[in-house]
Amino acid sequence: MEGKILKILVVNAGSSSLKYQLIDMENESVLAKGNCEQIGTESTFTHKVPSDETKNIKALPMEMQDHAAALKIVLDTLVDAEHGVIGSVKEIDAVGHRVLHGGEKFSGSVLVDDKVEEAIKECFDLGPLHNPANLTGIKACQKIMPGVPQVAVFDTGFHQTMPDYAYMYALPYEYYEKYGIRRYGFHGTSHRFVSKKCIELLGNPEHSKIVTCHLGNGSSISAVVDGKCFDTTMGVTPLEGIMMGTRCGSIDPAIVPIIMKKENLTPDEMDTVMNKKSGMLGLCGTSDNRTIESRAKEGDKRAKLIESMLCHQLTKYIGGYAAAMGGLDAIVFTGGIGENNPQYRDRVCDKLKFMGVEINYEINDKLKRGPEGEISTPNSKVKVYVICTNEELMIARDTKEIVEAL
Repeated sequence: MEGKILKILVVNAGSSSLKYQLIDMENESVLAKGNCEQIGTESTFTHKVPSDETKNIKALPMEMQDHAAALKIVLDTLVDAEHGVIGSVKEIDAVGHRVLHGGEKFSGSVLVDDKVEEAIKECFDLGPLHNPANLTGIKACQKIMPGVPQVAVFDTGFHQTMPDYAYMYALPYEYYEKYGIRRYGFHGTSHRFVSKKCIELLGNPEHSKIVTCHLGNGSSISAVVDGKCFDTTMGVTPLEGIMMGTRCGSIDPAIVPIIMKKENLTPDEMDTVMNKKSGMLGLCGTSDNRTIESRAKEGDKRAKLIESMLCHQLTKYIGGYAAAMGGLDAIVFTGGIGENNPQYRDRVCDKLKFMGVEINYEINDKLKRGPEGEISTPNSKVKVYVICTNEELMIARDTKEIVEAL
């Protein structure tokens, strides 16, 4: 494609939502961002302009029958005289889409064409909640913005470099052949963004061994060797791994049929229990980390249990990945909890002192709600960083690179 790609719309379409950011790639700044929620029912629209709060729209009820209608509202707002940031939709050079599951088909981001759309469809079974919505978002953009290049950026793509002994499960091999049952991993765009930044902070060494901890309502940990994923905690779905806001994480598989029999649950109902009623929510009635932190300080036993469980699991995975990689150069904390909870970082790093991890507690306490940087001491054998993830920017960068190469 001739000329520079200057403005990119990043779209994350959920089953009943559409999140967006318009990014100016000249300086990688966010011109506007927002969310269409409850599409098809009692829809609301939120729009924020970081450089001018007077242009913001807060949870405005609007009629949105489908994702195409939601996207039209987004585009109309972006060019609106009162709330807009661009003069014409034609200023948008390309659209980057977050797509949850690419299976084994995609190890990187790709320009969307008929074959790519068909491949996304073929992964519906692996990502039944997200992939259909992601494809709906792509179709909506094609309808409203014909001729504008669309790029798919897969959550699973970064993890496709895992060796087979890391991604295979000890189940009958035919299930892998017939149904693609294997570890895929998620949050790949985030793990790629922060590991790349970490390598830069390390001075761009030829070889590096890093553990990246993406901790939020959904959480995953990845082992990254020389910039490539070696192993990760999430599996076929984003349910496996450490405990999360509403997801149980890894449990004894035999628990599933036991609970189903005792509670007379269907497979779908059991799936809902593990994905939406477990984790922090299941243990103490809330998935909000700030509430849990506050309750733990007041002596709430279950809130304190959650903090101890999470730190224990984090320590196990970091230590295990360090052993599997044969060493560790750096640990990265990112995501809503990873970036904003110094206490978890403190407790986990204290448990890793045997590996030579040493942090500056004063600096660690200051890094929350925005700032990022190194929290390890000069004497620490392992560097420890707090790095703010930016999945939307990573999607925009991929989109720019692919479209400019056309």
